[in-house]
Amino acid sequence: MLSSITPLGERGRASRWSVTAAAYVISSALAGALVGVLLGAVGSVVPDGVLGSPAVLGLLALLLLLGAVLDLRAGGHAVPSWRRQVDEAWIGRYRGWVTGLGFGAQLGLGFVTIITSTTTYAVYLFALLASTWWAGGLVGLIFGLVRALPLLRVRRAQTPSDLHDTFRTLRRWAQPVARVAAIALVLSGAVLLAAALTGVPA
Repeated sequence: MLSSITPLGERGRASRWSVTAAAYVISSALAGALVGVLLGAVGSVVPDGVLGSPAVLGLLALLLLLGAVLDLRAGGHAVPSWRRQVDEAWIGRYRGWVTGLGFGAQLGLGFVTIITSTTTYAVYLFALLASTWWAGGLVGLIFGLVRALPLLRVRRAQTPSDLHDTFRTLRRWAQPVARVAAIALVLSGAVLLAAALTGVPA
């Protein structure tokens, strides 16, 4: 999507990149918040003690640790996902802000396009464990916002050369960011496992 919504491309389609990008970021954040609200509301009606039981926390911890391994592509495996992407036919067919809203919403929902990291599943998990609609919504809001912010990296790209430089920079950061995400999963799993073993609420 970063290559689809650029100042250069939007200018060629007689659209304002700032408007398209704003629609993209806002809709991603709101879509993430919606998912979080729903999951937090589901968590709130789960009987007390179920989500925080040692067995459940231990299982979730193991899943997060397994996810970290999958994210690092250990053994050639990858996180379970389907292969759907956004429909690039929208570009040029609809106004820029419509495309921004549509693409951003799909990104913020997280599960309607390809899932490249276990962190997406972890976010759903923590929204559920939040056990209130507002806390789950906050988790989802942050998720949707963070997912969309990389688009702002292309804001200064006014020429094809600028775009190539931007994408080279993003590719260089891809592996370090993936390692940080895996470390975050390991730490989260460790916290849940400790809570399961000690009986202290996570």
